[in-house]
Amino acid sequence: MAGWLSGLPVVVGPILLFLAVEQGELFAAQSATAALAAMFAMIAFCVVYAQVAQHRNWPWALGIALGVWALVALILSWLPASLPLSSLIALVALLAAPYLFPTVRPVMNGPAAKSDKLLLRMIAGALLTLAVTLLASTVGERWSGLLAVFPVLGSVMAVFSQQTRGPAFTAALLRATATGMYCFAAFCLTLALALPVLGMPAFALGVAVSMAMLLVTRRLLVRPPPGDTAHLSPK
Repeated sequence: MAGWLSGLPVVVGPILLFLAVEQGELFAAQSATAALAAMFAMIAFCVVYAQVAQHRNWPWALGIALGVWALVALILSWLPASLPLSSLIALVALLAAPYLFPTVRPVMNGPAAKSDKLLLRMIAGALLTLAVTLLASTVGERWSGLLAVFPVLGSVMAVFSQQTRGPAFTAALLRATATGMYCFAAFCLTLALALPVLGMPAFALGVAVSMAMLLVTRRLLVRPPPGDTAHLSPK
């Protein structure tokens, strides 16, 4: 369930809200369009981390995955700012993702998370979110949207899972994260369309649409990925 919930706009939502207040609603709508395309970079991060983690420890997996995220984000920054194009890019990433993760049988039992380590990772995630927010407000709407999808919580969650549960569990968790990005896409698309028309109430609409998408995808898409014989049960 944690992987699915990480697809909710818990990071990008506050960032886009901050941008709407500081830079204006049109700026935030354009950033939401860029964030929608940046899902490709986020899903690439999840896939690469899951693949590398099967053979290497977490510093290798994290470093390579972040490098791939940066490369994809740079390529996306060169593309025309277009909501239809961003929607197409996001859709391709979402549809391709289930076929790109390693085929694993995740180990369900493992050591319990230590509260002190979990707290440190939560603090690190909050600090990284703050850093991305402060930087995003100075680099224009395109990079603001791209940086809003920097894998802050994804990095913390992936490293913590690999250390405590192992690479197979981490791959299953990241696969669930990629599938949960349907909620993220619904939120960004709603903001891109509704912010110029509704103003700030568009955020409430975006959250509602995102939660509805979570319920729909949980019902329709919870099934073993291609080639798997086991998958994570929701908790």
